[in-house]
Amino acid sequence: MPVNSPGQWIRKLPKKSVKVSKPNVFGPGYTAQVADIRRGAGSARAGQVTAAEVARLAGVSVPTVSRVLNGRPGVAPGTRQRVEAVIREQGYRRPDTDAPTAIIELVFHALESLWALEIIRGVEAVARAHGLVVVLTEMQGRLTPGRAWTEQVLERRPTGVIVVFSELTVGQQSQLAARGVPLVVLDPTGEPMHRTPSVGATNWSGGLSATRHLLELGHRRIAMINGPVAWPCCRARLGGYRAAHEMAEVAVHPELVRDSTLYVEGGLRDGAALLALPEPPTAVFTANDLQAHGVYEAARRAGVRIPEELSVVGFDDLPFSRWAGPPMTTVRQPLTEMGVAAAEMVVELSRGKQPRHTRLELATELIVRESTAPPREA
Repeated sequence: MPVNSPGQWIRKLPKKSVKVSKPNVFGPGYTAQVADIRRGAGSARAGQVTAAEVARLAGVSVPTVSRVLNGRPGVAPGTRQRVEAVIREQGYRRPDTDAPTAIIELVFHALESLWALEIIRGVEAVARAHGLVVVLTEMQGRLTPGRAWTEQVLERRPTGVIVVFSELTVGQQSQLAARGVPLVVLDPTGEPMHRTPSVGATNWSGGLSATRHLLELGHRRIAMINGPVAWPCCRARLGGYRAAHEMAEVAVHPELVRDSTLYVEGGLRDGAALLALPEPPTAVFTANDLQAHGVYEAARRAGVRIPEELSVVGFDDLPFSRWAGPPMTTVRQPLTEMGVAAAEMVVELSRGKQPRHTRLELATELIVRESTAPPREA
C-alpha cells in the first residue's frame, strides 16, 4: 500500500529488508516507508521530571510542551527554544506506554557511492541479528533533515536513529532524547552534543600514514586535495598530512593544498590545476577514493603516467579502487565495522545501557598497491 502522508504505514514489510524513506519536504516523489512492526510489550521509560514541570519552568502550557515534544507547528521559535532548553537542562524523558518500533532509522546526506553501501551493510547485519529492520532517509546533499522528518520519526518512535555524515539541530536532538529515542552519530560533520555517542575512524593517523608512505618513497612535493575543512574528518586528515611533513622536516608548499568537494569532479578539477603548475607535485594524497579517481583522469588527460610520473594515494579503500588502473594505494577506513559499531550502540542504548565510550574511533590502515612509486628524480 503506497504511503502519501507521514502518518500512514506500509504493512507486510519483510523483516530482513532495507527500505528508503524520503520525506516530502526534501522534494517531489518522496514517500515514507515504514514497517508496521511493534516490539513486544515492555515497561514505560518514564523520567523523573513531568511535562507539567517543564511547562512551569518554561512559562508555557502543557499542550505547548506536547507540541514541542512531537515536533508539531504552532509554537513560536523563541518559545520552542525555551522549552527545548528546559528539556535538555532537566533531562526530561517522556513516559511512553508503547514499546518502540522495531526500526533503526539510518540517515544519510546522500547515497551516491559505495561509501554509503558499506555502512548500510554493517548496520543491517546488526539489525537483522536483533529482529529489526532498517529504514533509510536520504537528504539529497542536505546535512540536516527538516521538520517533516522529525515529525515522522517522533510519530513512529524507532528503536534508535543513526545519523551518517549529517547533523541534527540541538532542538532535534533534544526532541529525540525527550521521547527516549537513542541517537548515534557516525562520521559527524560537526561536534555532536557531548552526551551524543559517535563513531568515526582514526582520520589523523590515516593522513599521517599516507603522507609518511610518500615521504619514505622520496617525494618532497606532495599535494593534498582535501574536503571541507569545517568537517572534523577532513580537518583530521589534513592534520595528519601536515604532521608527517613536520616529523620529516619537509616544508608543506601552500599552493599544493586544495580544499575541494569529496567527489570525482573535485579530484579532476583540482588535480588538473595541480598538474598545470609550473612546478607540479610528484605525488597527490586525496581525502577520499572518489577524488583520487578524479586525479587519475586529470593525469590521463595531461599525459602524466601513474605511478611513473605521479604517485596517488586515496582514502576509504572502496571495493572498486583495487580495480583502478593501476590498482590504487589507499587508506582503508573500516566503513562496515563503523556501521556495526553504531548499530550496536543503538541497541545497547535502547535497552537502557550506556556505551563504554561516547566517542569510538576505529583504526585505519594503509593499503599499498601499485599507484605509488619513488619519484623519477629520486
